[in-house]
Amino acid sequence: MLLLVPALALTSAPTWATAQTPVTASPSTQVPPKAGAFTLPALPYAYDALAAVIDAQTMELHHQRHHGAQVVALNAAIVANPTLAGLSLDQLFARASSLPPAVRNNAGGHWNHSFFWTIMAPVGQGGAPSPALMAAIVRDFGSLDAFKAQFRAASLSRFGSGWAWVVRMPDGKLAITSTPNQDNPLMNDAPMRGTPIMGNDVWEHAYYLKYQNKRADYVDAWWGVINWNEVSRRFTPAR
Repeated sequence: MLLLVPALALTSAPTWATAQTPVTASPSTQVPPKAGAFTLPALPYAYDALAAVIDAQTMELHHQRHHGAQVVALNAAIVANPTLAGLSLDQLFARASSLPPAVRNNAGGHWNHSFFWTIMAPVGQGGAPSPALMAAIVRDFGSLDAFKAQFRAASLSRFGSGWAWVVRMPDGKLAITSTPNQDNPLMNDAPMRGTPIMGNDVWEHAYYLKYQNKRADYVDAWWGVINWNEVSRRFTPAR
């Protein structure tokens, strides 16, 4: 939910972002127990925790079937391309333009979804934008409402499948962009490169069971489960 300078990467990369010894996933997404495998992270809440906005069945299918399948496919693609073994997701994104499609698509999907789960929280538990983040939103967009309107437009104008992002640029300013498929703003050939602090999955599998083809309804409702505490933390310049 994204650089004008080379390779922005997360500092202190989370464990799912680096190749490692796998942990137990569900039977349908079990990663073979071999060194160098990426792993499916657990959700930070129950599948029904966001039910006011995203139903439990969608969350479970999205996490286990879609994200889980991308983890399995990424590990298989790395095995098929051994020169990439041991690279972190950030290192893969630094060479995204030359990656085999199976590696690019599934590495992007793994990072994007792992990020997506963390920036949502049950209704009433996500807090509010920090003073620093709110000041940046007002500075760069004019108001919170204008910020939301621009993010909505990016979400709805993405043709087909993809993501809408809020990124922190190298100069500290915020910008809104979108990417197709499972691309993200950390990739070396992204149209706008920056550090994502917020992003929304606008693939139909993210919302179809509850909203059918009404992407706008999903995007409007999604503000109710934003984890502003996490978005604010990711905005902090020290990140």
